[in-house]
Amino acid sequence: MANEQTTSLSEKIIQLSGSPQNESLNSLREKLIPLINQLINENFEALVLLLYRIDVNEKKIRMYLQEKSNEDSAKVLADLIIERQIEKAESRIKYRNQKCNDSSEERW
Repeated sequence: MANEQTTSLSEKIIQLSGSPQNESLNSLREKLIPLINQLINENFEALVLLLYRIDVNEKKIRMYLQEKSNEDSAKVLADLIIERQIEKAESRIKYRNQKCNDSSEERW
């Protein structure tokens, strides 16, 4: 049961963070924080796997957690998750636009 709950928490975080453009970033952050806190307290390994799955840079996580040691870790992690999801969305848009501009060139 705990494993199913962890899986659903992870999926919920991915779903929420996967669409930062659909709601305000503060609202998204406030929704992510309690979910991340729950994973910190109940299944830290699942949180680590989630951060890996979302592709949040491990060095960046360590650096931010050290720099912001007086802040709630869940807030710091929520910000990093949102930042990474925005980076991925911007990259997809850039690649899509680049692909459209290159449409006249021969593709392999």
